[in-house]
Amino acid sequence: MSDKMIVGWEEYKKIVEKLAVQIHNKYNPTVLIGIMRGAAPIIDILSRILKLPIAYIVIQSYSGEGMEDQQGQLMFAREISSLANDKDFKKVLLIDDLSDTGLTLNKSIEWLKNYGPTKNYIEEIKTACLWKKKSSSFEPDFCPIKLDSDPWIVQPTEHYEELSIEEIIKRDK
Repeated sequence: MSDKMIVGWEEYKKIVEKLAVQIHNKYNPTVLIGIMRGAAPIIDILSRILKLPIAYIVIQSYSGEGMEDQQGQLMFAREISSLANDKDFKKVLLIDDLSDTGLTLNKSIEWLKNYGPTKNYIEEIKTACLWKKKSSSFEPDFCPIKLDSDPWIVQPTEHYEELSIEEIIKRDK
C-alpha cells in the first residue's frame, strides 16, 4: 500500500479556497458539476464562494471481489441532479476531489457531452480537483496541489467510513 497523506479540515478548507481563487482568476463557469461523493464538500464551498448553481453526477466503480484497491468499470446514474436552468450548462466546471488515474474525469466529460437533457447547451467543459497524483494521466484545468507521488489521501470526512451510528451515540452521551 502507498503512503498516507492525512488532511485535516483547516488544511482542506485552505486548499478549496486556493482552488476558488484559481478558478476566479482564469474561468467564468456558469455551473459547477460535482462528481459524487468526493466533490460534495468541495462543490458546497465553491458554490458559496463563486455564487454559482450546482449539479451532481453519481458514479460508482465496480471492481469485483478481491479488487477493492483497484478501479473497475464506471457506472453512471441515469440523471444529473440539479435545479440549475438549461442555460446554466453553457460553461461547465466539472469537479472531483482528486485525479487518481484520470479515468473518472475522462469518462465524466464524455458522459456529459452525451447527456441528453443538457448536451445541446454545453459549449465548454473545464475540470477542477484538489489533488493530482503523479501517476494520473489526466491534467485538470484547475488543481492547487500536484503531487510527486501517489499517496492514499485521507480526507477530513473519511473517518466516517469506519464509524458506526452506535459509536457516535455512545460517544456523545
